[in-house]
Amino acid sequence: MSLPRQLRDESDFDQLPHNIPISATIADIEEKKGFIDYFTFAIEVKTKGGSKYLIYRRYREFFNLHQNLESKYSPEDPDKPGPNTCVLPPLPGKIFIGNKREIAESRIPELNTYIKRLLGLPIWVLLDEALRMFFYQTDQDSQHQPRALRRLRPPTRRVKTVKPKMDLFSSPRAEVMFDFRGSSKLELNLKRGEVIFLLRRVNADWLEGTVNNQTGIFPESFVKIIKPLPESDLDEEESEGHTYSCLRCYLLTPAGVESRDVCVQEDINIQPTYNELLSRMRSVFKVDDIALNYHDPEDDLIRILDDEDVQLMIWESRRQQGKAKRPVNQFPWELYVSMTSDLSVYNTEA
Repeated sequence: MSLPRQLRDESDFDQLPHNIPISATIADIEEKKGFIDYFTFAIEVKTKGGSKYLIYRRYREFFNLHQNLESKYSPEDPDKPGPNTCVLPPLPGKIFIGNKREIAESRIPELNTYIKRLLGLPIWVLLDEALRMFFYQTDQDSQHQPRALRRLRPPTRRVKTVKPKMDLFSSPRAEVMFDFRGSSKLELNLKRGEVIFLLRRVNADWLEGTVNNQTGIFPESFVKIIKPLPESDLDEEESEGHTYSCLRCYLLTPAGVESRDVCVQEDINIQPTYNELLSRMRSVFKVDDIALNYHDPEDDLIRILDDEDVQLMIWESRRQQGKAKRPVNQFPWELYVSMTSDLSVYNTEA
């Protein structure tokens, strides 16, 4: 039943705004390569007014919504709900071990049931701001290019198409001058002497291209440009629905400072967790015993210890955002990675 019967029978339902979500179905999952690789759920939402649109949500967004609703509406005694409480449907629990794709796939039936029961709660819960914002189509959602959406489209017979042969001599391309091993699934592995075909520029230092039937990003300093990209592609930020954001980070060692741009499929407004940043920096710099830091407005190096410190770093960087000119797809904050035992990087003078 697309619309819960209890809503149909209540006269108050007619007074609800037309943009209230009344049903939603997970259409597919999509892999995202962020600070930590993860999967999002593509969800088709239907409103009371009859409109349909797609939104993209991670499991942790389901989890945060559920906690928010629990804090407001869950009764202390589930058997005795009060006038301003209701029994929320159970949310599938967190899974910490296993293949991420398999975990995401297995969650689809459970999350569909959760969504159906959630949108079947009393009308005053449907008006909750947190719930409405969860099902609201953001600008980022509307600009996202949907893929197969397997659960919304019936299977069709595949038709073979013949692609025109690539003109190797007119395509933008570069020769690999040094071996390069990517630190994430986003980055290509390159061998000296290979020819890589250029797709677009990610930022001032990184390009996107394809080689050996693999597509990814790589640092421009490792290649020699044979035929450059057209001028119209230099400021292009999107390619085949992918948007890259770049984080400038530094490794501080007694031998000197190593800088690196880390590119991820995350919105620049995201707040990653401390553990996500720590894991990614370990992978980027190939060092385990590290500490994360940032420069505060007084230019002192501050060590990051938890998610609250990450939040403070992002908040302070946004306040100072106008003072530093950065590309539009670069995070407004920077990470400084030091050795855990190295306290010489901090200003300890009284």
